[in-house]
Amino acid sequence: MDIKLPPLGEGADTGTVVNVFVKPGDTIAPGQAILELENEKAIASIPASAGGIVSQVFVKAGDKISVGQRLLSLESGAEPEPLQTPSPAPSRAPAATALAAQPASEADNPAVTSEEDSFPRRVAAPVASPSIRRIARELGIDLARVPGSEAGGRIVMGDIRAYIEKLQKVALKPKAVAPTKAAPATPPPEAIDFSKWGAVTRQPTSMLRQTIARRMWESWNTIPQVTQFDEADFTQLNALRKQFAAAYEQNGARLTVTPLILRALVDTLKRHPVFNSSLDEVTQDIILKQYVHIGIAVDTEQGLLVPIIRDADKKSVLELSKEVEQLAQRARDRKVSRDEMQGGSFTISNQGAIGGGHFTPIINKPEVAILGIGRGSLKPVVHEGQIEARLLVPLALSYDHRVIDGGTAARFMVDFVKALQEFPEAAVRL
Repeated sequence: MDIKLPPLGEGADTGTVVNVFVKPGDTIAPGQAILELENEKAIASIPASAGGIVSQVFVKAGDKISVGQRLLSLESGAEPEPLQTPSPAPSRAPAATALAAQPASEADNPAVTSEEDSFPRRVAAPVASPSIRRIARELGIDLARVPGSEAGGRIVMGDIRAYIEKLQKVALKPKAVAPTKAAPATPPPEAIDFSKWGAVTRQPTSMLRQTIARRMWESWNTIPQVTQFDEADFTQLNALRKQFAAAYEQNGARLTVTPLILRALVDTLKRHPVFNSSLDEVTQDIILKQYVHIGIAVDTEQGLLVPIIRDADKKSVLELSKEVEQLAQRARDRKVSRDEMQGGSFTISNQGAIGGGHFTPIINKPEVAILGIGRGSLKPVVHEGQIEARLLVPLALSYDHRVIDGGTAARFMVDFVKALQEFPEAAVRL
């Protein structure tokens, strides 16, 4: 039997193979991870739907594969598992649900409609195994309408497939429709041969880079973004970090400025909740979130990943220190899941460790603001009537001008800078 790529969830239907864990001759068990697949910004393990001895592997690292594509074959005699098809929503017609299991070129045809009533129901109860009944239930198929090909009218998987194909043929019959004016075709981009000017090297774009590009393009083209700049004096904050660094190490954490910034940020978000919101683009309502989930942009070799620290306002500096370090390492190892990168309410992008200064971060839609932090440097500053060398750090707050006005952003930045410069020692002390 063949093991195929199951549905990936949330409308995703393709991915790139990162690792293949099995080879011909291996014995696998149901649920065992057989490969790793890169999809969107996450890498996930794909489990086997059945157990047995692997006879052939059809994919390799680097292959782009789609839902329903063969991954490997098991030697004959392996016990098949039910099709990995998501349960249909109650409002979907049975035929439309069944067609969702077919290739997109057929299932996405707008002419397809539910035609199950064209097939009469039998009077006698249908004969089928429990697994076939479960599959029919998941696909929304009435087994009483499916002709059985085995002895006594018993229904098998081939009968289910044949029934779906008949549904498609009926649904795809031409229907009289009013003529519509064709939309003007968008000309495809013109390919440029860069090699005519010199030697080039072609590097394929990873799925992660394509996802980043798509989301940044969408954010830039749908949100009127403005960036508010400022500087904060980190002299006291850095002194606190050095003072308690050893104590934090004894408790299994590395104290950096990031958890301190997080603590100051959540306090400021509580005072300015509109920065912890999203715009409902359907109703135009502003959704004020009662939770504070902060995304931390992590620079990896593959591209930018943004894992989420959930309920950051309810965690101590020690807890934030541990979680920031763990999430950053797992992001660099590409071990964070899609769920761990969704549901954020605000994002921080810290380029200080790299050496970046002022920059304009792009909002992580559907959030309404993002904070950029640059590299600190010693500068002469008048402090308490004396010229001193103080550690100043550049800050950049990009915000959605549909939701936030310039004055609101300026007040947020003033309060945030104050929270950083007047950071309480009690919040760091263990």
